[in-house]
Amino acid sequence: MKRNLLTFAAIGALAAAGYSLANAEGGFGGRHGGWQGPGLAMGHLTKALNLTAEQQSKVQPLIDQARPQIVAIHKDAMDKTHAIIDKTMSQIRPLLTSDQQKKFDDLQKAHQDMRNAMQEMHNAMKE
Repeated sequence: MKRNLLTFAAIGALAAAGYSLANAEGGFGGRHGGWQGPGLAMGHLTKALNLTAEQQSKVQPLIDQARPQIVAIHKDAMDKTHAIIDKTMSQIRPLLTSDQQKKFDDLQKAHQDMRNAMQEMHNAMKE
């Protein structure tokens, strides 16, 4: 049971981190000019493919056009993930003893505090 709780906590933390990254700077990559992954980061493509200035001027609008779509998909996936995690946690809690429920509640509060702190950090980075 403890292993399952830790697994759910880890999944929740990863989901929160992903959601926070998607929201940071208005989308993936923010001030870095593209996504952080190797697929569509403008800087990475420019360097890896030795793109000319003309090619960069044609590629950048394509990345800019795709960014909001990917951010929306990511946000939707994170919202669905959080809903599943919340539902699962609400089903697990009644199965626990009162001592386990207290620890469970503490874990959930710590997780929420971490999500809030991450959001505050990203908001501060925007300023």
